[in-house]
Amino acid sequence: MGRQKKENIRNLQCMGRPAVQHRILLQPDDSLQILAPVEADVGFYTCNASNALGSDSVSIAVTLAGKPLIKASRAIVINTDLPAVTADIGSTVKTIQGANVTIICQVAGVPEAEIAWLKDQIQLGPPHHLHDGSLLIADASLSDQGSYSCKAVNLRGEVTESTQLMILDPPRPLLHLEDLTTMLLVREPGITSVMTSPSGTRLSLNPGSSVLIGCPVDGHPAPNITWFYAGQPISIEHHILAAGQILQILNITDGYQGEFSCLAQNEAGSLMQKTSLIIQEYWWSVDKMMACSASCGNRGVQLPRLRCLLDGTEVNVSLCKEKPKPILQPIACNRRDCPSRWMVTSWSLCTQSCGGGVQTRRVMCQRLTAAGSSTPMSNDSCAQVAKRPVDTQSCNRQPCVEWVASSWGQCNGPCIGPRLAVQHRKIFCQTKDGTSVSSDQCSALPRPLSTQNCWTELCGVHWRVSLWTVCTATCGNYGFQSRRVECVHVHTNKPVQDLYCSWRPRPSNWQRCNITPCENMECRDTTRYCEKVKQLKLCQLTQFKSRCCGTCGKA
Repeated sequence: MGRQKKENIRNLQCMGRPAVQHRILLQPDDSLQILAPVEADVGFYTCNASNALGSDSVSIAVTLAGKPLIKASRAIVINTDLPAVTADIGSTVKTIQGANVTIICQVAGVPEAEIAWLKDQIQLGPPHHLHDGSLLIADASLSDQGSYSCKAVNLRGEVTESTQLMILDPPRPLLHLEDLTTMLLVREPGITSVMTSPSGTRLSLNPGSSVLIGCPVDGHPAPNITWFYAGQPISIEHHILAAGQILQILNITDGYQGEFSCLAQNEAGSLMQKTSLIIQEYWWSVDKMMACSASCGNRGVQLPRLRCLLDGTEVNVSLCKEKPKPILQPIACNRRDCPSRWMVTSWSLCTQSCGGGVQTRRVMCQRLTAAGSSTPMSNDSCAQVAKRPVDTQSCNRQPCVEWVASSWGQCNGPCIGPRLAVQHRKIFCQTKDGTSVSSDQCSALPRPLSTQNCWTELCGVHWRVSLWTVCTATCGNYGFQSRRVECVHVHTNKPVQDLYCSWRPRPSNWQRCNITPCENMECRDTTRYCEKVKQLKLCQLTQFKSRCCGTCGKA
């Protein structure tokens, strides 16, 4: 339909209202009269009738001799459950698979126009056409999606209107899981994975492990997926992968135990799938009895064996440290009189620390009763059970040893400082009769020193200083005096290298002197080097001119 004709479609109520224009009149019998029609009056006119029981409408085209006119709609028609849907050309149709879609193309024009249907610019054959020029798409499928155009042609021209058909496929469980399973394996190889389903799945996990949860769904358009935990949306976006199809959870804790679900939604509908994560817990198991602590008497007890289990498998007990330990009650066992047996006391101290000594103990024949008392028995009753233990034994039979040191050797060394000369001696281990033995046998004894500092004549040095020289100036800031500083031997008084005295602070060998102002003094030399200053022509410099005022003034 041309743009001008689109603008001229009229929708008038047959209710006796006044005419919209002076040439378009509503008659008393509810008919509509157009006086002297012009191009601007071309269009479709609709009469709507309604009462308490309902309403109805009918449209009629008003046209002049010219190119055809197509009644077009700009509505969006969405069908998600009906087996058939009808829409005017120009609208957008979204419908489910299997529906019968009828597109109405109402054409008016003088002379009468011929109608042709095209899909994506390719002309369709007659089987699709209905008797009134409409188009029927039976049992619509995804392959029927596209743009359907109605072209009306007569001798005066042609006009085309189009409808976009979209086939909706509501979210449904994905039957072929290979792609999603492969995606899970590639994403995090070795991590446990589980798929959701409409009826729900279950997965048991160990604390601290990780899991990938897949949401296997399909649909058209591709459904948007939202994840929920315990009915609440999950907002941790960096854990949602593969356009929402995979939920990754790292380091599983008790806080993640429960139902996870994914909601898939598109224009055709929605689908909820779910899975439940069961976080297995570490727990203490009390089973089996440990061996009795005694075979007889009154002290035998047994304790149940305590184990840490995860899914029925024993694990390290440290993993159960957060779980309260069950209270273990000891159970009395083997509470009966013991047979007669030899009882011994502890050995006494050895009579010698080395070289061979003796130690003793008491040996008695007794019987421990179930009441906990010890009853003396004859030696014969114990001898029938076991041989009498000895009551005397030798001890500390190792030879007596000591450290022995040789005389100190010669004192030598660089002697830069009083403690850097040393002397040595040999230390060895020997028995009391003078036999040398391994040093290991004396290791328990304090070992004498084998090295010590010593003093020699070379160490007797000191700094010697001479008298200060005469000050180079009688006033001013430039006077100084010096002295001789040398390292000499205490006894010979002969100089030696300075390094032998370096362990003591070295006295200064120069200092400033006569530091008093010279301004009020008469013009005279204040240093004895003024002749040299004059020869070197340094009198022009202020510092020399002031100190050699007398000499520099004799120009």
